[in-house]
Amino acid sequence: MRLPAHRRLTFGAALLAAAAALSPAATAHAAVIRPAATPAGASTAPAPRPDLDALVRALRSTTAAGAPGAMARFTGPGRPVAKAVGVRDRVGGAAMDPRARFRIGSVTKTFSAVVLLQLAAEGRLGLDDPVERHLPGLLPDGGRITVRHLLSHRSGLPDYTDAMFERTVPGFEAVRKKVFSPRELVGLVRRAPRAAQPGAAYAYSNTNFVIVGMLIEKATGHGVAQEYERRIIKPLGLDDTAYVHPATAVPGRHVRGYLHPDEAGAPLVDATEQTASWAQAAGAMISSPADLNTFVSALLGGRLLPPRMLDAMLVMSPTDAARTRFYGLGLRRYDLTCGVRVYGHTGTVQGYYTYAFATRDGRRALAAMANTSNRGQANTALGGTLEAVFCGGKSASGPTGRGLATTPRPTPADADADLPERG
Repeated sequence: MRLPAHRRLTFGAALLAAAAALSPAATAHAAVIRPAATPAGASTAPAPRPDLDALVRALRSTTAAGAPGAMARFTGPGRPVAKAVGVRDRVGGAAMDPRARFRIGSVTKTFSAVVLLQLAAEGRLGLDDPVERHLPGLLPDGGRITVRHLLSHRSGLPDYTDAMFERTVPGFEAVRKKVFSPRELVGLVRRAPRAAQPGAAYAYSNTNFVIVGMLIEKATGHGVAQEYERRIIKPLGLDDTAYVHPATAVPGRHVRGYLHPDEAGAPLVDATEQTASWAQAAGAMISSPADLNTFVSALLGGRLLPPRMLDAMLVMSPTDAARTRFYGLGLRRYDLTCGVRVYGHTGTVQGYYTYAFATRDGRRALAAMANTSNRGQANTALGGTLEAVFCGGKSASGPTGRGLATTPRPTPADADADLPERG
């Protein structure tokens, strides 16, 4: 259900009012949304037609693997197509609804990266600036860790969620209603051993994007919610998207999320209501399939960043031995079995798995969601929606190939482990 702008979200009115008070110079970038253009070198070959039967099979495989429900929405030539299976509320029995809102987890990181890259384009900071220059004293090695290192997960900073969610349900319940400051979260690993030297290796860490949020707030003098709103949400008309921290509810029509405990056979835990304060700029946003389609299409289509910043975002390094998965600046690339490359991000937050990807020109986009987590088989099955849509289903349910549908369960060190798979 797409709400009128004045009814977007109950907590959005204050943000809009604050944005309206900003000077014209401060809002100039947010007001200009350039038309999409085909990037140089983009393939003009006909794209495989999406296999809708394979898409539904992937969604059903997701529910068979333990998700109460799953859904996907695809945009491309012709009208948008949405498919859903299962339920969005196990108690009331409401069917999964592709119009409903949900927690998007680490897809938030791409929103955060876009804002920081806009600030870099405006000269507020540089990608190769050390963290120490803007946040003095935050890190003992802040003089060696750069903004680019944070955005690319090459800072070497450990992930504070590893210890926080070592035990899935107890860890979640301990933070469900807590409100952290960003400095508290960074402080959890401030002096912990580093995973690698700055710039030496990819090591996914939520700590990086908590600091990205701090950099946004330092550079603008505003909270990250206000910057998401005025730079991305309002210009693109994303009526179902917001940074909800520290409110615990997902307003409006929404999907309830269910967390699998570590113990086999234990009942699912409804994780819908939480502050998500442990995630902040690394994972505390909500959205809908339609809004995620719009966002990734606009980003890849060149409507949110100037060309040099989009190019910087798309400089990718491999994150797996097979060299089918890559990470840039707050953005993933998956090389699918049919040769198509898709760009976007995955999300894992208690009760929800999300995929939001588009082709390089932004003309085809997919958003898929399952309302569970700590269930690697379900996450893997949901990844099969990418092959179904972008490859015509050639390997979405097949036993061979390099497709996402055949990847093993993610681990904390895996390219897709937004959280330890324990939580």
